[in-house]
Amino acid sequence: MRALTPTSVVVVPSGNFCCNERIDKPCPRLYRLPKELPGIDNFAIERGKVHKAIEWMNSYAIKNNKQLEVQKEGYLLSTTQFGEFEVVSWKGDWSAARNMIIKASKKLNIKVVEAGYHAKGQLLSSLFGVSREFAKVYSGGTIIGNLELGLKSGKWVVKGEKLT
Repeated sequence: MRALTPTSVVVVPSGNFCCNERIDKPCPRLYRLPKELPGIDNFAIERGKVHKAIEWMNSYAIKNNKQLEVQKEGYLLSTTQFGEFEVVSWKGDWSAARNMIIKASKKLNIKVVEAGYHAKGQLLSSLFGVSREFAKVYSGGTIIGNLELGLKSGKWVVKGEKLT
């Protein structure tokens, strides 16, 4: 079995077929998992530079015909080694969002957090929000550290930090 990444999905066929037989209503044994496993608020941008970054990412997405819209979420993610970050939410394609946040880090020379990583073998518990989530911290487009995140009152909080 291969390891799951943030873009890996397991999609079960749906429609009017079940066990290779035609049926008139959806089979209760079939489930459709979401196309994108990570949450919509799994990026954060260095505090004080979030407006410039969001403006750049949204205009870049429109100019290059990418399906992405980024907006400020309204709360901070505080770290001791990397500073404070403002959490942003996004709508659109996961791969475009991931590439765009790293490009913004490089182009605008800012620190960003890219969350959405889970330990191997914890996919099921991550769907229920029980497992730990990990994030990469980028500065100038290169990874400078890792974070361990947890949820508290529906908001991300840092449980651990590590410089690389």
